[in-house]
Amino acid sequence: MADRPSWDTYFMDIAHLVATRATCPRLSVGAVLVKDRRILATGYNGAPRGISHCPTDGHKTDWPGGCLKAGHCIRALHAEQNALLSAAMIGTPCAGSTIYVTNQPCNMCAKMIINAGIERVIYQGAYLDEFSLELFRESGIELFRYSDGILEPVQ
Repeated sequence: MADRPSWDTYFMDIAHLVATRATCPRLSVGAVLVKDRRILATGYNGAPRGISHCPTDGHKTDWPGGCLKAGHCIRALHAEQNALLSAAMIGTPCAGSTIYVTNQPCNMCAKMIINAGIERVIYQGAYLDEFSLELFRESGIELFRYSDGILEPVQ
């Protein structure tokens, strides 16, 4: 039997697969909410349900004609937000769960993750939002950066 991936690798790989559904061409991000090794919900970044997707020819910064304002896409929800909203729509509590994200959560997502009762955040790519890391530290949530199958505690 071939070597099986660790649970962390398994769920992070799934988060990367979820990211392939992203509709924002600026950055494809996937998130997977997990509790007791079971997937509760997934989410990817993209426009709200029933709203047109981000332009495929790239974002324009001249709002109202484009999707960027202050360097951020204002059309798309973040993957973490969509995962939390998907869980809420089906009545699945997130308290005590772990979220796997292909990129570091921003400070807005960090606040939502904290209030949802998520206990562990495992992310791979950097988002360069120092304030979100500060929020996680203050909240006491376990925070790890995933790199080549290894979890590195973030302090």
